[in-house]
Amino acid sequence: MPSPSRRRVTVSRGLSLACAVAAAGALLTACGDDKDPAQTGSAPDNARASMSRADSASGSTSPSPSPSGSAGGLTEDQSERKTLVPKAKVGYDKAMDAAVKAVNGSKPVSIELKGPSDKPDWEAEVATGDGTKSTVRVDAVTGEAGEPRTDSDQDGDDKKELAGLLSKAKVGPKQAADTATGRTKGTVTSVELDDTDRGGPMWSVDVVNTSDWNKTTYDIDATDRKVLREHVDRD
Repeated sequence: MPSPSRRRVTVSRGLSLACAVAAAGALLTACGDDKDPAQTGSAPDNARASMSRADSASGSTSPSPSPSGSAGGLTEDQSERKTLVPKAKVGYDKAMDAAVKAVNGSKPVSIELKGPSDKPDWEAEVATGDGTKSTVRVDAVTGEAGEPRTDSDQDGDDKKELAGLLSKAKVGPKQAADTATGRTKGTVTSVELDDTDRGGPMWSVDVVNTSDWNKTTYDIDATDRKVLREHVDRD
């Protein structure tokens, strides 16, 4: 049987070992608590956090996408007008006269500048007294009129309606265009006879401003030259 002094030595050694183990555990716990919170996530998360902190420090931001549109800040339609309109050496009025001469006894119904820009032309529509409509293409560079093509889709009612509008129109297309350009300086690219909500005749005139290439449409009463509507197309 061991003596009391030996038992005291054994107990003392046991207590010392236990204290050492406890101290080591406390030390490991303290080291774990000192970790940076940003390092507790996964590797990709830590990388993103580091990049975010770097960007914030440098003041850099992700580039914003540039707005759509063509060079010079023009829209697609504005760019097309800028390309096409200057290529027309013959104005709408002379082209309209050439179309009317191509069909005996006709009056102008509509005219519009068409592309492509390397071969622009005016597409004109004229009609005889009974309302029969024909299409005539006029070269926008030379002013030469092509062969007239009669509209085969017209029926009797269509002819009667068109003949009625022409007979009621006391204001001609050139007068209507002058009214439009008196309000907006620019180039006339379209003139068209149409009817109002009340059934009366009116001219719809497009004017392109060659400084910003916007298009303004005027609806003008064909009986008294009153402006019924004005709309600016900035697209």
